[in-house]
Parts: sequence; structure tokens; C-alpha cells
Amino acid sequence: MTLGQGWTLSGMTTHTAIEIRGLTKSFSDKVVLAGVDLDVPVGHVVALLGSNGAGKTTVVRILSTLLRPDGGSALVGGADVTSDPARVRESISLTGQFAAVDEALTGRENLVLIAQLRHVPNAQDVADRLLARFSLTEAADRKAATYSGGMRRRLDIAMSLIGDPPVLFLDEPTTGLDPQARIEVWETVKQLAEAGTTVLLTTQYLDEAEHLADRIAILHQGRIIADGTLAELKALFPPATREYVEKQPSLEEIFLAIIGSPNAERTATTATTAITTSTSEAHR
Repeated sequence: MTLGQGWTLSGMTTHTAIEIRGLTKSFSDKVVLAGVDLDVPVGHVVALLGSNGAGKTTVVRILSTLLRPDGGSALVGGADVTSDPARVRESISLTGQFAAVDEALTGRENLVLIAQLRHVPNAQDVADRLLARFSLTEAADRKAATYSGGMRRRLDIAMSLIGDPPVLFLDEPTTGLDPQARIEVWETVKQLAEAGTTVLLTTQYLDEAEHLADRIAILHQGRIIADGTLAELKALFPPATREYVEKQPSLEEIFLAIIGSPNAERTATTATTAITTSTSEAHR
């Protein structure tokens, strides 16, 4: 783990999909990145956390060759984002903050279009496999405009996977989604990680990073000030003291329990138990 000015608590794997050293970027007189250092191991999910304006999207735009850095270096799959952007683009896919689907087309047509643009053979077969993988087969021939937020986001991620890119950038993928849709996207990201895709995820939701990430990096004032596993970050704090605290369900748990979300069976069960317990105690 690293903290602050290069303080290293444990080693980093040598097999990295993304290597960033001293990355800088300014807009006019505003410094956004002031020397970012970050490694993303192959096949891992790394969450990049930071408040609004911290520079998370700027990092992603540089790594995806949409923006040139002012200084430092960034390698994706061993290719330099500045000197060899074409090779970088061959190995990546980007899902931005808002779903980039064509709402006038059906789900299937969106996938076939991207497959054809990427010159992927057997576009129809590729579309069918992705529709099945992301549980969209039943809605395949409906216009994307009729999709829910979670379905639209799953379709967006499916489109990003055409061509089997080894590195995927997800820039705040659950912003604006309802709790059930967020869980659907989380399940999708976990499936990608299990299949070996390297994922760099930017998010403002701390529970999202805790739920999905193998490693967590915190971007603050233009630098990575902490980088490690959740266990390593927790180790920075004094040992927890044991206290009895009555468990109360969160509003999200209550919502999911009431609607009976199939994607949150465990959460629904926990919430139902907590509600029952609280109700029983209230009548004692």
C-alpha cells in the first residue's frame, strides 16, 4: 500500500495493465493533476475515489487518449498514451458517466452497429451472446428508449465489451441510477472482473468502491494520497472497540426489501429481519 508522498507499506504486483507516473494536467491557471502515480494490476478492479473536481474524469480521459497530459507518463497495456495512442485504443473501452446508447435503435441494433464499426466478424452472433450475458435477451428487439436506467446502463457496458478489450474504464457508472439499477451494474462489474477484465472505476460512492474494488486509490488535491486494499486502508486506523449497537435497516435496505428485488435477495432478507426485530421490540 502507498500513502501520501510515496510511503510504501506493501509491494505492488509487477503485472500491471495501467502504469501512471507523475501525471500532470492544468486548465488555464487551475492545476487539476499535480503528479499522479498509480498502478492497476492486470485483472483487478481498482476504484479511484475523489470529491467533485478532484480530477478523476481527467485521469480517465488521459488514459483513454481523449486528452493529452501536460507532463508525466501513462502506459496502458504497455503502450504510451501520448506517443502510441492508436495501440492504446486497441486495448481499451470507455463507459462514460452517461449511457451512450442510441435510443432510436433496439438493444440488438445498438450492439450490431458497434460490432460492425469495430469490424468484428459475426456481428449478429456477438450481439446475441452479449444480450444473453447481460440478461437483455427478452428486451433485445425493443427500442433502447423504453429501457429502464439499469437496463440502459447494462446495454452501454455490453457495447463497451465488443471486441473483448482487456481494459475497461467505468467513469461513475451508477450516477443517477436507483438502488435496484445500481445493484444490477455492480453484478455486471463483478462478472467482468471474474472473467479477467481489468477495470478502472471512478466513483463518488464509497459503498460502491467497498463492494467492488480489489484496490482503492484516493485522489485529493491533484495527487494519489492513499492506495491499497480495503484491509490495508482500515489498518491505518486504531483497532476498533467493541460496542453493542442495535442494528437498524438503512432506507436502501428497506426499499429493496419492500419491492422484493431479485438482485438483492441477501440485502432484502437482512432488511426484513431488521424490520421485524425492530417492530417486535417496539411492541414489548
